Amino acid sequence: MWEQIRSNRIRSVILVAFMGLVLLALGYALGLYFFDSATAGLVLALIVWGITNMVAYFQGDSILLSVAGARKIKREDHPRLFNVVEEMKIASGMEKMPDIYIIDDPALNAFATGRDANHASVAITAGLLQKLKRDELQGVIGHEMAHIKNRDVLLMALSAVLLGTIVMLSWYASRFVFFGGMGGGRRGSSRDRDGGGAQIIVLVIAVVLMILAPILAQLIYFAISRRREYLADASSALYTRYPEGLASALEKLANSDTSVKAANQATAPMYTINPFKKAGMSANSLTATHPAIADRVRILRSMSGASYADYEKAYKELKGKGIIPASAVAAGAVGLRAAEPAAPVEEPGEQIERARDTSDMLWRMNDYRTIDCQCGTRLRVSPDYAEPSVRCPHCGRIHRL
Repeated sequence: MWEQIRSNRIRSVILVAFMGLVLLALGYALGLYFFDSATAGLVLALIVWGITNMVAYFQGDSILLSVAGARKIKREDHPRLFNVVEEMKIASGMEKMPDIYIIDDPALNAFATGRDANHASVAITAGLLQKLKRDELQGVIGHEMAHIKNRDVLLMALSAVLLGTIVMLSWYASRFVFFGGMGGGRRGSSRDRDGGGAQIIVLVIAVVLMILAPILAQLIYFAISRRREYLADASSALYTRYPEGLASALEKLANSDTSVKAANQATAPMYTINPFKKAGMSANSLTATHPAIADRVRILRSMSGASYADYEKAYKELKGKGIIPASAVAAGAVGLRAAEPAAPVEEPGEQIERARDTSDMLWRMNDYRTIDCQCGTRLRVSPDYAEPSVRCPHCGRIHRL
């Protein structure tokens, strides 16, 4: 998949240059308005551009994880999840295990972030961890590991941070111009002497920037091609040798009616599926963050093997054209592994065990104290509880803290 990696690197450079041009235009307008000097505005814009790029490259993943409300966990917090990630790390050929984060959200979703395979993280919602069976969880984790391998994560981190900076600066610039008053710039400058002509020009630029801000929020969907999602699906099928796992997981994610609370327009493309569950956000629209889930599932279930060539064949049957890079298609055949024997309907005990494991992990993450009463009741004591003891609501036994 070296073609995809090279393409992502080129797109990253183009994106950084494009965002720099937008910042220069904004700096030019603000320089004229506040300093009566376009040069001063351009210099400030270049400084902001340089700092923003450094932050996006070295700290973009930390920012995105923080925005998502993700918290890092250890192996003992959830051994099953760590085992699955480790399996996909080995299958994908990655040298370093990515850090694992949990988002305390009932929605079903996940994303990967980081600047490269040695500085990468995978974040999973609590809802996803609770609802997916092992095969399905493998499929989703394999999909996210593919984003790391293909360097999609660097492009997404740069896009989210740079775009957020542009939109924020445009918003503040328009507010300064309109609510700061037309006399908000330097008084006694040439703008005042020439009858305010320069003020009008700058005001027009500010209005244009204000109109462009929401449009720029959509450009990220074009900078990050939907093609990467198909390639990550193909890689997941190869890593797991079981395309049905991801197909089944995607159906569960699609059927969930819960949005990811912390998601926004800049971070939406990072997730496995569109994190918004709102009317009017069709997967087939021009501004959709992801390809239609029905198409992704149909392709996965049409695969006769687990290789890139099998995915390419299934994709061509649906779309009439190819998508996998030639070097990957030329690789050898990979057979499907047999599905693990399981009942047609999942046993309630399995669902209860997953729910218990997930809830126990969340209690520990939030520093709740666990007390097992002799009557069999398990008490959860908040870290904010200030009393010296707690009473069991079932048997009345007093437990000292």
